[in-house]
Amino acid sequence: MVIEAVAETDEELLDKYFSEGTLSDEDIYKGLVRGCLKGEITPVMCGSAVNGIGIDTLLEDIIQCFPSPEVSEVIDVNLEQKSQVVVKADEKSPLSAFIFKTIADPFVGKLSLFRVMTGKLKSDMTVYNVKKDKSEKIGTLYFLKGKQQIPVSEIGAGDMGAVAKLQFASTGDTLCDPSSLVVFKDIEFPEPVISMAMLPKSKNDEDKIFNGLSKLLEEDPTFKISRDVENAETIISGQGEVHIDVISSKLKSKFGTDVILREPKVHYRETIRKTSDVQGKHKKQSGGHGQYGDVKIKFEPRNDNQDDLEFVDKVVGGVVPRQYIPAVEKGLRECINHGVLAGYPIIRIKATLHDGSYHPVDSSEMAFKVAASLAYKKGILEADPVLLEPILHVEVCVPEEYMGDIIGNINKRRGRVLGMETSGKNQIIIAEVPEAEMFKYATDLRSMTQARGSFNMRFERYEEVPDVQANKIIESKNKIKVRQE
Repeated sequence: MVIEAVAETDEELLDKYFSEGTLSDEDIYKGLVRGCLKGEITPVMCGSAVNGIGIDTLLEDIIQCFPSPEVSEVIDVNLEQKSQVVVKADEKSPLSAFIFKTIADPFVGKLSLFRVMTGKLKSDMTVYNVKKDKSEKIGTLYFLKGKQQIPVSEIGAGDMGAVAKLQFASTGDTLCDPSSLVVFKDIEFPEPVISMAMLPKSKNDEDKIFNGLSKLLEEDPTFKISRDVENAETIISGQGEVHIDVISSKLKSKFGTDVILREPKVHYRETIRKTSDVQGKHKKQSGGHGQYGDVKIKFEPRNDNQDDLEFVDKVVGGVVPRQYIPAVEKGLRECINHGVLAGYPIIRIKATLHDGSYHPVDSSEMAFKVAASLAYKKGILEADPVLLEPILHVEVCVPEEYMGDIIGNINKRRGRVLGMETSGKNQIIIAEVPEAEMFKYATDLRSMTQARGSFNMRFERYEEVPDVQANKIIESKNKIKVRQE
């Protein structure tokens, strides 16, 4: 396999392989170096960093097989000429450097690791950050040797070093001479595939967690942080369970904050299947200024694929005065945030206000809001409410031999396979799966495909939850509500 891979990188070697049936060690070595340089061969080494196995061999292979900085070429964009140019390591050319990693150190601050592509980078220089459109002042430069930082006065083309406390720089930025503007190609980071809710063990640690996560985000752009306002959760998304565990461990070791990880809550919704026509009457008259509001509202499912509440005013004859109709709509919009089954927001309903009555003295906006909420509770219960769950559009890319396992697994997750497409040597399985079944899918997919499978997913729509699952969700939600009360 190695000989074939090497032969495919060069016509001359391919002819030699076909004529002789093999290649010499020297040919293999030269082919490996050439293949690595072009990016056509990706060597895979075996070993264990934890146990120190195979590390010497890895370093030897890097030295022997990988291109040396003096001969490697990088494509960048010359901003002044607006053209792509090939850059070779040359200390006599104007300065250009690429920041390939950021380390968040709670004591030193932000440490930017870079490679000087051309020219020389010196302490106390002022350089231009192309992507941020800012000037940066270079402080002390270091060579890194493990955790040891060795101060140096300058770093030349082809060498890698570090500098602390750059004001604007982040991973993927280009630093260059202000008189010769170039920008190097961005690093393409993979999208996160798994999400977990991150909760502080102590409520006092919330600010420290956000501060720590924002610093770790500079260090590792492959994870994302978001805030689930509906469920009051901080969601952290990464490349796998181990990745998220490592981030939580860094929070503890670097920033002294303990966190709890758990599956995020699913954004369920509620809706109605039937029509109801109900009256909501709020009457409170016990001496002095009273309260009176009376509305008749027809609730029905909304069939135009819109999730928002559709409010229709069909009042005639002034039975509900004009100034109180907005209060009725406002009351309904506040109510739909909490459904009648499990307290989830209600979507896809149409409410038609068609009748009611008022009192010339005791009616008010508040009274009509309360009347609308009374009609809402009664009307939704009579209109056959159901629970909805988010359905995801999922595309799984796997080698053909794993197709059966993947399709079987999707079916187990209550998913529907919609079709298949061919992509090179792989097959893409297109399916729709409930979000509740997809939280640990990244881990399972890697296990099923020996880490050769990948997937992406996006929200598609809401669908009814099967009765068995719906009953469990409602029961669980009501238990939480009872505990909180």
